[in-house]
Amino acid sequence: MAFIFKTQTLPETRAQTDVELEGRWNVVVLNDPVNLMSYVVLVFKKVFGYNESTARKHMMEVHELGRSVVWSGGRERAEHYVFTLQRWHLTVVLEPDETH
Repeated sequence: MAFIFKTQTLPETRAQTDVELEGRWNVVVLNDPVNLMSYVVLVFKKVFGYNESTARKHMMEVHELGRSVVWSGGRERAEHYVFTLQRWHLTVVLEPDETH
């Protein structure tokens, strides 16, 4: 008597594998001479759901360092955030996350 076992990949495992295959991407907001700091904080809160202190932390990185990685993850979601931030008139780029 032979037994046949069917195995099934769990969705969480498949999603993790997809992220590993495509790599991680950084959404990087760059400093610009146009947008007010208060406006940038507002955008971060609206787009990412950040609280006031997290939004201010990223805004200050942009202001003082010229850039801030505001989100990291899969490419499709990262591209969505880049598009959304551009619609809010922020200067933003998409970069591969070299640390992972």
